[in-house]
Order: sequence, then C-alpha cells, then structure tokens
Amino acid sequence: MRKHYPFLFFIFVLLLINIPDSLYSKIIAYRNEKGVLVLTNKPSRKKPIRRIYKISNYNAYANIIDKISKKYNVPSTLIHQIILVESNYNPNAVSSKGAIGLMQLMPETAKQYGVKDPFDPVQNIEGGVKYLKDLIKLFKGNTDLILAAYNAGQEAVKKYGGIPPYPETRRYIEKIKMGYESNYITVKKLRIYRYRDLEGRLVISNKPPLPGKYKGKIEVLK
Repeated sequence: MRKHYPFLFFIFVLLLINIPDSLYSKIIAYRNEKGVLVLTNKPSRKKPIRRIYKISNYNAYANIIDKISKKYNVPSTLIHQIILVESNYNPNAVSSKGAIGLMQLMPETAKQYGVKDPFDPVQNIEGGVKYLKDLIKLFKGNTDLILAAYNAGQEAVKKYGGIPPYPETRRYIEKIKMGYESNYITVKKLRIYRYRDLEGRLVISNKPPLPGKYKGKIEVLK
C-alpha cells in the first residue's frame, strides 16, 4: 500500500490549528504500532510508538515561521519540526551545551547570522533558517546530511564523510523526519523580473507580468 505521510502531516497541522490554546500543553503526538499519527491528551498506559513530544505554543509562532519560510524559501514544515524537537516551542530554552532559544542556536552561530538577541523568537528563527539555507546549499539538499550538520556541526559531517556515528545525531535525524520525511530539501530559485507596464512605469517583481500587460522586454535580474 502506498504511504501518504505528507498528506497525514498536513491533516496533523490542520488538527493543531483547531486545538484550543489551553489544551496544547496536554497534547501528545505519536505514531502507533501501525505507523498512524495519533494526537491525544490521554496517552495509553502502554509505551507509545515513535513518540514526538508534548506540543505547546504552536500557534504563537506559526505566522512568524510562515513569513520567514517564504522570505528564505525554506519549507515551513521543516522549520516547525526542528523547533518542535529542539526546544518544543520554548523561546527561553537553553541546552547543557549552551544552545539558545527556539532553534537552539549556539552563540557563535547566532553571531554569524546577525542574531543580537537569541531569546527573541523572530531573530532566533530567522538566524536558524538562514543557517539552514546555507546547509541546504552546502549539502545539495540531502536532508540527512543537513540535519546531521545542524545537530553535530558541519565539520563532523565532513570528517566522517556523512552522518557522524553519534547516537544523539542519529536519533535527532529520526525525530525530525517523523514530521518532515522528504529525503531531499528543494529550495526553488527566486527570480526577480524587471519590465515596464502599459503606462511606461518601471516594475520590479518576483512575478512575471501577464501577457499583454507590459511593454518591451522582460529582464530576469536574479
């Protein structure tokens, strides 16, 4: 039978959107023994299969993530899943290794990507997504290598010529891919068009003009 995991995750997101905020801290998401995604505030006494995490503050950052996702052309589902696994949507999270905020940026990474306050949700997410985009380019969209680098560092991936043999990193990749199962992350190239409209005004846009709605030639700037 053909698996429809992307469709199931879409339904999962729709369900989250319609859950009252007061219930988020009680919701547990996991896959049962048949691989079906389950949302519940009353988990079974049996150990859940492929447990994801408690879900909290999802709605609080959905709009921010959507805007930054579009700005840098990085999949929002990937960003959500990384934040879920890294900090469970806690902007004040600090790891034992010193990683900070929603996307658990190390201080040097935060500084490199212009994040002045890593506890600020917008700055933290934007810095993390900019870093992700660089990793996507560096590892040519290979999801496992990108996630390994995000967790263990680029040098570790280069050293071992692939996923480092760290149990923590391997578990990290597995957790992220519960919600983002694509083996490759594709980032569409953004194109900028320059043309003149019918009144002769210069227009610069990321959308090409409709036929008959411009004069002269259409230039592609990027």
